[in-house]
Amino acid sequence: MKMNRGINIKRKVSVLIEALPYIRKYHGKIVVVKYGGKAMEKSKIRRSIMTDIALLKHVGINPVVVHGGGPDINEAMDKAGIVPKFINGLRVTDKATMGIVEDVFWKINKEICGFVKKAGGMPIGISGRDHRLIEVVQKNKRLGYVGEIKRINSEIVLSLIRQNYIPIISPIGICPDNEIYNINADTAASYLAVALGAEKLTVLTDVDGVYYKRKLISNLSIRDARRKIRRGVIRTGMIPKVEACIHAVRNGCRKAHLINGTFRHGLLLEIFTDTGVGTEIVRSYTKS
Repeated sequence: MKMNRGINIKRKVSVLIEALPYIRKYHGKIVVVKYGGKAMEKSKIRRSIMTDIALLKHVGINPVVVHGGGPDINEAMDKAGIVPKFINGLRVTDKATMGIVEDVFWKINKEICGFVKKAGGMPIGISGRDHRLIEVVQKNKRLGYVGEIKRINSEIVLSLIRQNYIPIISPIGICPDNEIYNINADTAASYLAVALGAEKLTVLTDVDGVYYKRKLISNLSIRDARRKIRRGVIRTGMIPKVEACIHAVRNGCRKAHLINGTFRHGLLLEIFTDTGVGTEIVRSYTKS
């Protein structure tokens, strides 16, 4: 019994030692986390992820959370008798759907803030329409009320970070005539990561990362990622996620990751361990 206890203590100590250089590396830096998909379906998973978010703040990292809400939106649309439609992974959004999206996002944002607060963090919920944080134009008439981001008023979020808040952001944009638009959460997270000068963008999804021939790809250059999109290796709902990572890395974010948000404490493993998890998107890499 004592031997097992000693082994467990040594493992815990080794984990802390492994994490230390990463805590130093990311201290004071901004990390944007996109949270959505099946990782949002169970409250137990939500609590676990938000506990990880609060821990990041406690060790001196500045997390910014951008949430989606696809499963909840689909459920609300089903109750309203509206059939969801998607084009290249993006939700077609009419006026009725936009109303549902806004209501669902408000509820999700409030719930996330509650979990972060229980974990000891200081969350603040905000929509991209608030103070014109995310300014958009219509992306495509076929998509309806789906916005293309034109400007991020980053000082709004930076001010909240300086006040020690953890911003929890709903991906809704506002256009010049004050109409509100739905924004793909992956895209919103990517643009925010660039505008905030984030060190890292981490996209939580419901798979381990990008697969090719049933094997997880640990690293992808921008060039290889685009090639795999063209060839159909990366398809449907994974396309906006990979495109978001490409945009972030191409425009100054040092790293972007796709990880499985349903894996408990996957976010901490990705940031604080040598091996990491998921698929990392980088500008380029040298093959061994």
